Amino acid sequence: MHVLIINGSPRVKQHSNTDKILESFTQGIKENGSTYEQYEISDKKQWEDIRKAYYSNSNILIALPLYVECVPGLLMEFLETLSPKGDGTRIAYILQSGFAEGIQLRCGEAYLEKLTGYLGCEYAGTLVKGDNFSIRFFEGEMRDRVTGPYKEMGREYAANAGFNTDKCKAFTGYEILPLHLRIMLRIIQRTVARTMFAKVARSWGCTRPLGYRPYQ
Repeated sequence: MHVLIINGSPRVKQHSNTDKILESFTQGIKENGSTYEQYEISDKKQWEDIRKAYYSNSNILIALPLYVECVPGLLMEFLETLSPKGDGTRIAYILQSGFAEGIQLRCGEAYLEKLTGYLGCEYAGTLVKGDNFSIRFFEGEMRDRVTGPYKEMGREYAANAGFNTDKCKAFTGYEILPLHLRIMLRIIQRTVARTMFAKVARSWGCTRPLGYRPYQ
């Protein structure tokens, strides 16, 4: 199987969490013996090539971040340039977000199923996963712990030409975090996470504390 992969993130490749996910996911695709070609929506110079690939491929995967319950505007701008196919093409999606709970992404998932119909294609399912906000801040083993499981999902996708399997559905994790995890996360946010983000801010050249409010 050959797959057209479209990274629908508006962030440039270097800073795209979605791209880091795809790095792991595509390793799984290759292990199955499948091949792929990948393009970035953030680079408008690629748009004409993406359109050509869209019309010539029958297996399409669109990976995208959920921005406040919405599909990124840059991706929507591109999709509006496409015409419906109606030739049996299958489209699957990777929908990722910083929100940890699966329920936060279900509205976006429902829209993607409708979008597939608007494009005249067959819906091959959506891989839904949250808690990805910090991927681009991590390196090495820390990043691998977060993105590594997507490799198995790449194998699953290649074997089934989609995400309509029990393994893919279970990949989401919690729909709503239980109370003890919500309490634990609140503690982490106020301690470890605050320290980590302050360190990142300093590496970016920030000289003011994160809680600085000059207009208050």
